[in-house]
Amino acid sequence: MDSARRPILFVSLPESGLLNPLLVLAGELSRQGVEDLWFATDEPRRDEIKRIAEGSPVEFASLGEVISELSAVTWDDEVYREVTQSSRFKAHRAVVRHSYRPDAHTAKLRRLEAVVDEVRPALMVIDCMSSFAIELATSRKIPYVLSVPFVASNVLTAYTPFGKGYTPWTFPVPHTGLSARMTLKERVINELFKVRNVAMFLNPEMGKVLAEDARRRKALELPPPGPMGRIEQAELVLCNSIAELDYPFDIPEKMRLVGAMVPPLPEAPDDVELSGWLDAQSSVVYAGFGTITRLTRGQVANMVEVARRLQGRNQVLWKLPKEQQHLLPPKEQLPDNLRIESWVPSQHDVLAHPNVKVFFTHGGGNGFNEGVYFGKPLVVRPLWVDCFDQAVRGRDFGISLTLDRPQDFDVDDAVDKLQRVLNNPSFREKAERLGALQRAAGGRESAADLILGLPALA
Repeated sequence: MDSARRPILFVSLPESGLLNPLLVLAGELSRQGVEDLWFATDEPRRDEIKRIAEGSPVEFASLGEVISELSAVTWDDEVYREVTQSSRFKAHRAVVRHSYRPDAHTAKLRRLEAVVDEVRPALMVIDCMSSFAIELATSRKIPYVLSVPFVASNVLTAYTPFGKGYTPWTFPVPHTGLSARMTLKERVINELFKVRNVAMFLNPEMGKVLAEDARRRKALELPPPGPMGRIEQAELVLCNSIAELDYPFDIPEKMRLVGAMVPPLPEAPDDVELSGWLDAQSSVVYAGFGTITRLTRGQVANMVEVARRLQGRNQVLWKLPKEQQHLLPPKEQLPDNLRIESWVPSQHDVLAHPNVKVFFTHGGGNGFNEGVYFGKPLVVRPLWVDCFDQAVRGRDFGISLTLDRPQDFDVDDAVDKLQRVLNNPSFREKAERLGALQRAAGGRESAADLILGLPALA
């Protein structure tokens, strides 16, 4: 390798929630003219990677086709029901069981090895769920930056009673959806969650998986996993949130909270039709439930009824994937204030629009932080794992309300929560205050400066 070269290799799973912040960051480095940028992810994202270059090139490196066990978008309906069930621990356990597949991680690691051998990166920037990439960077002694699209405590809190963590032992465990202001009963539930995590791996079925993973690590000469290994071994941890959106604790120095990763706006300047429609409204509820959410026919009908109940006061812009639109009632039965789009060219542009007054969301890390970035209060219908954690923080900080029974999608509950957030100015005022803090954190520009200042690129 030419001694002047300092390749940066981005690595991510293909899930939008993990991939999108890295797309924005790679685009910023390209815009600044940084040379030797590479992006490794699954084949279906090839065209998307090629579009992010705005200055220097960003080369796509394929990790092959999507492996279903590692991609929630491809899980069948039975698995989807398991990982989105109402029991927080059972849903968490289902996610672990379906995604902890040593053979799948090995397949991706082998593909990434070939990329690393070709690129010979000076630095890797890795989404925090791509454990195969973290393993490879560690074993090859390649410096890496970890990208975290959740609140900081999500990756800094121990999941077991004796595991190492950076938060107090009384802190709510990720995926519990518990508040820092726990009742005695909730404290017990929180501790039991940790104990049940240990018990989960004592199950004979999971024991076999652990043994398989141990054999895999030995064969590949990988280091043993540690409870905070991905954090401790990283050169830098970039968190796409701010301290004010989490409960207080001492954040380690290597973690830098840079706020939401938002590209330069407008992101879709040619989308004059949708932007013109937004200009013509006075109050819009934007409903977008993420790429993983699968609504039933009954839930789709309930969302239509929610829009109908808001008629005369609010317009509703609903991003509903094309593959779910067959569940809609006939067009003539839809209320006049409801506009449905299978895709919006830029969710950032929509959230930035002054006529959008509330964001009705599933509460995933990106959507939660982006909504706050633009000063929008939220109503949250949590889907799974981290969504419940963000939802409870939004409620506690006065910027959002959460549906009482998310699985039911109750019409009266949704309309009540939307109207309360729309009509009480304190939700907007608090969201705008936190939005100003998000923007002050620097986002993509701060993240780019931090990366370019690392010794590996000197």
